[in-house]
Order: sequence, then C-alpha cells, then structure tokens
Amino acid sequence: MKKTFSFLFLFITISVLSQNKPKEQVENFFTQYQEQSATIAIDNLYKTNQWMDRATDAITDLKNKMEGLNTDFVGKFYGYELILEKKLGESFILLSYLGKYDRQPIRFTFEFYKPNDTWKIFGLKFDGDLDNEIEEAAKLYYHRLDD
Repeated sequence: MKKTFSFLFLFITISVLSQNKPKEQVENFFTQYQEQSATIAIDNLYKTNQWMDRATDAITDLKNKMEGLNTDFVGKFYGYELILEKKLGESFILLSYLGKYDRQPIRFTFEFYKPNDTWKIFGLKFDGDLDNEIEEAAKLYYHRLDD
C-alpha cells in the first residue's frame, strides 16, 4: 500500500512538473485551440500567471482577435511548427511558431517567465507578417558578398 501511494505521488508530481514546461504549455494551447476554441485555449494558458487578472481588457481583445482566425478568414488550421526559440538566461524564453492555415501562415509568439520554480505565460501575440520578414532577410545586404 505504501509503495503504491509513493508511486502515485511521484507520478502526479512528475506529471504536474512536466506540464509546466513552456513547450508543453504551447502544445496544450494548440490542442485546445484546434479541438475547442481560442477563448478556452487562451484562458487555460493564462491560468499559469495570476498577475494576468489585471490585464483582462488586453486578454479579451486577444481572444476576440484570435476567434477571428476562423475558416472564413484564413481557412482550415492544419497544425503548427516551431520556427524560433530564444532564451534570456534560464528564466525567460520566447517561442515562435508557424500556424499553418489554408490561406496563409500566422506566427504565434509565446513568452514565458520563470521567477522562481514555475514557468508562467508572460505574453502571447500573433501576426501574419512573415512574408515581409523573409523578403527582407533575403536581401543582398544580409549576405556576405565575399563568400
């Protein structure tokens, strides 16, 4: 009985800690976004940070804009892929994902902060400006001419 309880406690502890990792939070976000709604996905993502209760207007605006990414506007959502990961020390991480829609790609940028031992969502943005950035990156002055 004691071994079963210890194993169960260890399993629950590992499960809770593993769900706290930023990439796993993003995976949960996209699963809920695809299977339920943007509103539910955003609500559950922002539950990790109690300070976001003070930004209800900004979060409501984000929900409304993300609900606009519907099949009439951008087509079917096919999934996502990681395009960039940047860290500032061990306590701040930015994860940028490409959301794949019929009409166009949409970039989702997640920022996470770990002030102590728990990762919290710090910010979420999305935009469709990927084409401008890749065109700019392809310009000649970004490449060494002597190669």
